[in-house]
Amino acid sequence: MKTKTRDLSACLKRRLWIAGVCLAAFSFLSVSVVYATDDIQTIQQQKKGMTIKGKVLGTDGEPIIGASVLVKGSTTGVVTDLDGNYTLANVSKGAILEFSYVGYVKLTKTVGSETTINAILYEDSQMLEGVEVVAFGTQKKESVIGAISTVKVAELKTPSSNLTNALAGRIAGVISYQRTGEPGVDDASFFVRGVTTFGYKKDPLILIDGIELTSTDLARLQPDDIASFSIMKDATATALYGARGANGVILVKTKEGQKGKARLSLRVENSISAPTQEIDLADPVTYMRLHNEAYLTRNPLAPLMYSEEKIDNTVPGSGSVIYPATDWRKELLKDFTMNQRVNLNITGGGDVARYYVAASYSQDNGILEVDKNSNFNNNIKQRVYTLRSNVNINATKTTELIVRLSGVFDDYNGPLYGGSAMYNLIMKSNPVLFPAKYPKDEAHAYTKHTLFGNAENGQYLNPYAEMVRGYKESGRSNLSAQFEVKQDLKFLTEGLSARLLFNTSRISSYDVSRKLNPYYYKMTNYDYLTGDYAIDIINPDEGSEYLIYDPGGKSITANMYIEAALNYNRDFGKHGVGGLLVYQLRNNLQPNAGSLQASLPYRNVGLSGRFTYAYNNRYFAEFNFGYNGSERFHKSKRFGFFPSAGLAWVVSNESFWDPFKSVVSKLKLRASYGIVGNDAIGSGRFLYLSDINMNDSKYGANFGYNFDYHRDGISVKRYSDPEITWEKSAKTNFALEFTLFDDLNVTAEYYTERRKSILQQRASIPASMGLWVQPYANLGEAKGSGVDLSLDYNKYFANKSWLQLRGNFTYATSEYMVYEDYEYPGAWWKQKVGYPTNQTWGYIAEGLFVDDNEVANSPVQFGEYGAGDIKYRDVNKDGKITDLDQVPIGYPKEPEIVYGFGASYGYKNWDISVFFQGLARESFWIDYNNVSPYFNTVDTKVVGNRVGHNALAKFIADSHWSEDNRDAYAVWPRLSPTSIENNSKTSTWFMRDGSFLRLKQLEIGYTIPEKVTNKVGIKNLRFYVTGNNLLCFSKFKLWDPEMAGAGLGYPVQRVYNVGLNLTF
Repeated sequence: MKTKTRDLSACLKRRLWIAGVCLAAFSFLSVSVVYATDDIQTIQQQKKGMTIKGKVLGTDGEPIIGASVLVKGSTTGVVTDLDGNYTLANVSKGAILEFSYVGYVKLTKTVGSETTINAILYEDSQMLEGVEVVAFGTQKKESVIGAISTVKVAELKTPSSNLTNALAGRIAGVISYQRTGEPGVDDASFFVRGVTTFGYKKDPLILIDGIELTSTDLARLQPDDIASFSIMKDATATALYGARGANGVILVKTKEGQKGKARLSLRVENSISAPTQEIDLADPVTYMRLHNEAYLTRNPLAPLMYSEEKIDNTVPGSGSVIYPATDWRKELLKDFTMNQRVNLNITGGGDVARYYVAASYSQDNGILEVDKNSNFNNNIKQRVYTLRSNVNINATKTTELIVRLSGVFDDYNGPLYGGSAMYNLIMKSNPVLFPAKYPKDEAHAYTKHTLFGNAENGQYLNPYAEMVRGYKESGRSNLSAQFEVKQDLKFLTEGLSARLLFNTSRISSYDVSRKLNPYYYKMTNYDYLTGDYAIDIINPDEGSEYLIYDPGGKSITANMYIEAALNYNRDFGKHGVGGLLVYQLRNNLQPNAGSLQASLPYRNVGLSGRFTYAYNNRYFAEFNFGYNGSERFHKSKRFGFFPSAGLAWVVSNESFWDPFKSVVSKLKLRASYGIVGNDAIGSGRFLYLSDINMNDSKYGANFGYNFDYHRDGISVKRYSDPEITWEKSAKTNFALEFTLFDDLNVTAEYYTERRKSILQQRASIPASMGLWVQPYANLGEAKGSGVDLSLDYNKYFANKSWLQLRGNFTYATSEYMVYEDYEYPGAWWKQKVGYPTNQTWGYIAEGLFVDDNEVANSPVQFGEYGAGDIKYRDVNKDGKITDLDQVPIGYPKEPEIVYGFGASYGYKNWDISVFFQGLARESFWIDYNNVSPYFNTVDTKVVGNRVGHNALAKFIADSHWSEDNRDAYAVWPRLSPTSIENNSKTSTWFMRDGSFLRLKQLEIGYTIPEKVTNKVGIKNLRFYVTGNNLLCFSKFKLWDPEMAGAGLGYPVQRVYNVGLNLTF
């Protein structure tokens, strides 16, 4: 057994040395030609030199095997061994060492008096010699024609358990934003090159190791396990996905094993998170005074809810039971919370097999305050466990087997209604009616349950009681097994290979709720002289001291995917040709679906192809196609053909460009055009079949002697249409790539898109046709255009320092081209055609009515209104404000501009990086009914018929129209205890600019010197501190602008993180 091990190790070392020597020899040969005249002088210097030793590592701390270490200007050099070590003899002081490896940026270091020189090489995302992940394979970067953006994996390692939150501003062509910071539901929304449809599905296709998954699965993916992360944007990049590629494709590959001794890496992080910003609330005294004002200003004879005696005796923070001033935030929320993340992976192998095995654990906690007297924890606790094993086996010299196993397990514990719902309840609760709970007096000393506060008949909302009354547990599991075979068929013809992939997965979920019914109490018999009072129970027959169990729901989904591919790549002199044919079959089954249609398998089948041609590494051409079928369409429309074509010209490879290479070392032009599809056009299946409701209670007949028996009737919910099919998107892309001085890489792209056959319900059908409902048809069309720009600068200095600068910019617009709408005579601005697909229509607010005289002399508006309410513009001049006065207002609800820029600098063992992210051309609206104080806007689906009184925001208290402040441009209209129809209309009054610039991340790291770590058997040890969402610059000051109109929900979090990376 030992002999076999030694033989295997020797064989591995031999092969690696041979490969490394060949690579080094090629580099040395080219260098020796350039410096042939200096060889004699170099040899003489070496005779007087010293021996230099060191190690070459990647940024992840892993040794780089076979890296070239060359004395610049000579033929002296070596390649690194299995541990990344090298030794160079006879090196003179002042000599320059060049460290290089395929796919990495070349590094130079000057020899001083030290004899140990280590090097860290950084991946070069722009290297033409490297490879690019494309649909169903890889291509040389130089030959890629499609619009593909890649992000360095290191940039995805943010102090968050949710990978999608790292995308914003980091990838050209991706529009991304985060509306909530609640653990477990904080997935970011993201779109590739904006939204050019008003149909059902707008987000991109997500493929992880070739398998279609959801944004939740992407969110749970560990950055440590990712080998590449690519965004496919144009038709050339996505045509092979045919009917599912119109919205772009996110393509992620996980790591595979590396040859060599087993290497273990550990990443541990602990972080503190707190809200970036919360809306400021007025104090309880101001709340009561303005509550009285709200009543009197609408009705001078209205009885007041709060007396002067109560107002004068209420002291914020006093804890008084008689004059409560409850700070609901303090009762329900903590200032911060702690989170943990751990990732462990091990990789290694030899000539026969290589392996990558990883496991991770993360726990994200909410900022809800746990009642110490409660028997259960109802704070949010989101725990995620992941397991991954990728094994590559060389069964023969031409056959490779790959087995990928993975499991992701989510465990959630939290309040019954979720964190955002609890935040909303805080904003809908009266702070001066009662305390969160009453202290137990002598009469209730032995009462087991909590004495939750309430008033009158117990009808008011107590958010504290709603939070601690119970908890919810839920879980989600995704188990996947994948088997792939790669076969080299060069025995048939050079360059031919085949691949077969099979994947099966099971996704299951459940939720369970446990809750009790609170006992509510109120203060009675208060004696003003003695201060004595009693606490009486309000609902003795409705409360419970035991938990009620609700089993919730359970679901399971079974997925199966088969992929078979035949690939050909071969060079014939200056000509390179390639071809790919891929067959795909996808089957998705939901056994516990609630209907017959939903229980039937979801199936997609397709044949895709790619044909490429290259001439002399200068001219490139590519043709792609996808021929796909879906079971959801009629057999006559079930299959579609989606072609694309592209051309590229690497100008810098032309001989006439040689004089310019010292400045512009790379210049590439490319263009593409193609058609792709989107088959996710609606939630309903089989649109070629009618949907009939056989038991519609709105129809039917009553019969019997007293007509007291009813038989439900039949109605049509949807009419069949065999012509319905997928959306079709024609995409055009033009790109320019260039590199300046070998350091600055720039890619600029301009694209256009025309989306047709968007599913839309007919706007109006004559009643004479006798139809029950409006039918659906592929009527709509939209167009989009935009610009992607990315910059990457890398510079390495002789003083052991390095600098990286990066930035990207995305501008994406879209507009309606064909949209069947109602007719609006004399109001052409109501038609959607020509406006952005996410455009909002509303009224133009001209200010607030200063007095009743202005009201009387203005066009009639909505409901009852008066001085201090919003005044709208009569756009069509008909003397009244109606729907015809609505015009396009603001920017779209999704940002049209997203950008990011940052820098990283390292000196010796220290490194620091900073990243800014922002968005622009986005509008959102403050919700008048939810934000207005004193309204009862409690969601009855959450807390039943409880009565809430909206909290008073400080900005409203500081600036609202009143008899003493008749400001036509005050921030808020005249106060009211109930909603005013006139003010609740969508208008420019509550419109806000959603633009912002955020200091997204700041990180400082220190790597322990290797001479220290080697003593304890550690190859690499780095400590770092990170801050996330540290600063935000925006015109909007009320809450975090990234939350847009969801500002009363669970806030986006600011994170302070401490971590370490450890490699053995």
